[in-house]
Amino acid sequence: MSTISEIKEWMKNSAGFKLAIIGVLILLLLIPQGMIKSLIRERISYRNEVIHDICSKWAYSQYINGPILTIPFKQADPAKPLTYITKNAHFLPEKLFIDGKIEPEIRYRGIYKVVVYNSKLQIKGNFAKPDIQQLNLNTEDILWDEAYISLGINDMRGIKKKINILWDNQSVEMQPGIPSVDVINSGVSAKIPIPENNISFDVFIDLNGSEMLSFTPVGKETIVKISSPWNSPSFDGSFLPDNRNITADGFTADWNVLNLNRNYPQQWIGSNNSTESSQFGVKLLFPVDQYLKTERSAKYAIMFIFLTFTLIFFFERFQKRRIHFIQYFFIGAALIIFYSLLLSLSEHIPFTWAYLVSATAVISLILSYTYSMIKSVKSTAILGISLVSIYLFLYTTLQIEDYSLLIGSIGVFAVLAILMFFSRKIEWGSN
Repeated sequence: MSTISEIKEWMKNSAGFKLAIIGVLILLLLIPQGMIKSLIRERISYRNEVIHDICSKWAYSQYINGPILTIPFKQADPAKPLTYITKNAHFLPEKLFIDGKIEPEIRYRGIYKVVVYNSKLQIKGNFAKPDIQQLNLNTEDILWDEAYISLGINDMRGIKKKINILWDNQSVEMQPGIPSVDVINSGVSAKIPIPENNISFDVFIDLNGSEMLSFTPVGKETIVKISSPWNSPSFDGSFLPDNRNITADGFTADWNVLNLNRNYPQQWIGSNNSTESSQFGVKLLFPVDQYLKTERSAKYAIMFIFLTFTLIFFFERFQKRRIHFIQYFFIGAALIIFYSLLLSLSEHIPFTWAYLVSATAVISLILSYTYSMIKSVKSTAILGISLVSIYLFLYTTLQIEDYSLLIGSIGVFAVLAILMFFSRKIEWGSN
């Protein structure tokens, strides 16, 4: 190739050179792909802001901790002779039973929605008589009159009715706030007498919340039973239900947790132990998160562009038809537009229908454009079948999340094998 005309002719006819240019086009299309991903993240962020705003006016996820019996005591101050400081001894229930009913409600803000709920919780059980000797405390140091019971509720705005605790068959109204934040930071409490024998308690809570309701297994044996008409729950936290039943009409679930299953004792002094790490509960989820699926589908954009360009390149080589680089670029742009259509449509209609409409529109556009270039019904039909197969493959991968990596790997391997088979006779350096 000693002349400019020969170089131009080689560039015009060389399969390898054209593939190199197509590769550059694919890299350039990474820019709009990145913009699509950024748009998806922006919509997710805005959706989360709307959810946060709705929850802030209703109540956030609720976390029930307790009840916990706290008895203050005096202790000599080692830094100041003849003076005393007050510390707290905390005692957990022997038996704790929680029976709850969750009534969900969907709140809307524009095109966004969030699930909130009202829960009716019956919490009952009993405490053993506090064994202060096990904590190496002297009876004369105990401030029995300052003893109180506390119940942790992390978002107080969700409380719908006043809370009375039936303490040893005596009704006591609970007040907002916790005298000591050794264990519980937010909730209600009440001063109570300490009987001589085991102490029973019973309390009813009418509580609003959003998305999640969780509990702490503070009982030596904790039994929780929850039911709801919501049919897409997600059980979360340190313990899964021992039994659960999910139907189209809702779910029921129950937990049975022992003190041996957690990492803190039944009684201790001060803030030496934290109960939060053992919480468990249920999330009320929407069955489809269109943003998550759209974001996952966008990760396959470059593979779609590569496969489509490769098919068109084969048609071009085998049928001796020339397709300009700009035409490749337009086809790639149509493939990128698919994700924008999917994102916008899935905000208004179910994801499956949004996927079907977007894929149909893009495939139709590409096929009509390709036919105008290669003028072959057979090749256009082959391209159409290939595109439909690719989009069906992606949809299947999105639906089967647990096996997406396996399916994706097998699919990519199969595609590579097919491409290698059909490209084995191509002369990459010449026409």
